[in-house]
Order: sequence, then C-alpha cells, then structure tokens
Amino acid sequence: MLEFRAAHAAARDAVHLPLDADELTRQVEAVGLGSPVRVTSRAGSRAEYLRRPDLGRLPADLAGVPHSGADLGFVLGDGLSPRALMDHGAALLGALAEELSDRFSLAPPVIATEARVALGDHIAEAMGVRTLIVLIGERPGLSVADSLGIYLTHLPRPGRTDADRNCVSNIHPPEGLGYAQAAKVVAGLVSGARKLGRSGVDLKDTSRSDALSSGEVLTLD
Repeated sequence: MLEFRAAHAAARDAVHLPLDADELTRQVEAVGLGSPVRVTSRAGSRAEYLRRPDLGRLPADLAGVPHSGADLGFVLGDGLSPRALMDHGAALLGALAEELSDRFSLAPPVIATEARVALGDHIAEAMGVRTLIVLIGERPGLSVADSLGIYLTHLPRPGRTDADRNCVSNIHPPEGLGYAQAAKVVAGLVSGARKLGRSGVDLKDTSRSDALSSGEVLTLD
C-alpha cells in the first residue's frame, strides 16, 4: 500500500510540476541547433490546461517563431509530464540531431508550454517545415512518471488528427526505450513518410529490432 501511494504521488506530482523553461532552454541550446523560441498554448494555467485540453492545442502567439522552410522541425512540449521533458528532452533532441542532421536540414527548436500534441501543427505551419517531430511528456502512470513520447507528422498543418501521426513512446532510459534507439526509429519513419508522401496509419516502422523490446512503437488510429 505504501508503494502504491508513493507511485500515485509521483505520478500526480509529474503532472503538476511546472516546467523550468530557463533551464531547458540552456540544455537545448547546448545541443547546437540554435536558440529555442518559446511558445505557450491558450491555456492560461496548469489547472486550465488539465481542464480544457482544447486550449492546449491552440497557440497564444506565434509571432516569434521564425520561418525556416527546413526539412524537419522540433517542438519540445511539456505535455502531461513536464518532468519527463526536463529529464530526457535535451538528450533525446541531441540523439535525433545526430541521427538526422547529415540527411536533412533542421529548424531551430521550439519549446512549448501547456502543450498538447496538436499545438505542434500550428507551430510547424509557422516554421514552414515539411515534417514535424514533437517531443512531449506522456501521461504518468503508477510505474513510470517520466516517460517521453515522440509524435511525427509529415506535411503538418492545423486540423491534422492522430490518424495522421506516428508515435514512438516509452522513452525513459535506462528502463524504457533509449535515446539512440528512438532516434533510429524516427529516422526510419521520416524517410518512409517522405517516400510515401504522408505519415500516420499507412506508414509502418521498418526499423524494429530486438533493442526495441523495452519500448513500444505505436501508430495512432
């Protein structure tokens, strides 16, 4: 019972813990993709974010987002576990940059607060990128409170749905999927989406290996 209560408290705290955006900015800058721009959703507080998911999908202001026209754009969102983004966001971004930068042009990253996945579509439209990669905190559970997910959308625009995305979940080494492993999966999905002309339910991951047995790759439908 004590272990259950401790796990429940950790999950609750992970949801409500505020994101240290200044520290995350410093960590992201060290990756070397440029200084990240910050965007917030229309949810005015954490309480409103949890109560009104629709507001978390809409940007408050995109005026500061530069239009790069790059192949790939990255959005780091706090989602339902700001702790997960603080623990794993910059390191995962670094692994993605290392895996992808020799084949694709990369836009400067964006940090999004009070963010739902679909907020990234608005940001991507402002960035002018062909493929969007959202790193976002997943809903905490009793076993894991700091799991990060990646959502990939090819040709992103407002109005895209979960059926248009691919998800790589359970990223929280050492227990979950590792950063380099997740980056290889994403690289395969990016290449596949460009060949297919779309992401989502028709795009299958072709990079599975025994190394992924500790994580799960999902296609949302």
